[in-house]
Amino acid sequence: MITIVGTGHVFNLAEPVSFIVKNTWPDAVLIELDKGRYEAMMNDYNGVKPKQEQQMSTIYQNTARYQQKMSEQNGSRLGGEFLAAVNTGKLLNAAIIPIDTDAMRVMNEMWDEMSFSERTRYRLSSFRDSFGGIRKVESTHKKFAANEGDYIEDMRRRYPTLVRKLIDERNVYMAEQINALSETYHNMVVVVGDAHVEGICALLKDEHVRKIRLSDIMDHDKMTKIRQMIWDGRETL
Repeated sequence: MITIVGTGHVFNLAEPVSFIVKNTWPDAVLIELDKGRYEAMMNDYNGVKPKQEQQMSTIYQNTARYQQKMSEQNGSRLGGEFLAAVNTGKLLNAAIIPIDTDAMRVMNEMWDEMSFSERTRYRLSSFRDSFGGIRKVESTHKKFAANEGDYIEDMRRRYPTLVRKLIDERNVYMAEQINALSETYHNMVVVVGDAHVEGICALLKDEHVRKIRLSDIMDHDKMTKIRQMIWDGRETL
């Protein structure tokens, strides 16, 4: 059984994600982080300063700075859902496995492969988003949840390189990790950004996949039903 949980990294989702992991009793918790980001997250949580500050590219640094700002505006910890999944998984003696490819390398490749026009559109969009604050993030989430397919295709037209590098290729990579790990672990919880859920699920070999989307987690009534579903041991609502 694979339970795949779609999240938004700037939202305060620690409690529902922790609940899902705790009451699913997985033998493995998989998270959308590469090994370097996972180690950095745990070092930060444990108050361990890195021996040497990693040199970050400008685009990676700007993206991280923006996400941090949105998290603070939302009263949450950036990537707090990953930390909640990890800590809860450890209490259950589950294996903790980062399944993403190197984020900084992917961001750098994306920027190098973008055309001039796509870079320009990306810069303008980032500039506008910086003034939109958390309301802009919430609006984007609602548009995505309302019609995911159209939203992704619109993004693909405007930012073909971005979608290919940040979504398509990473979906393939993470799905390959999950498929390989499913031969060892039989009850896994996978915590990834919501935009990855459908793409990853389409590539999974396991037929027993339960999807919990960000729009479900952020809706009180839907999350109540999810809690009941998990308590009852059901796979779907």
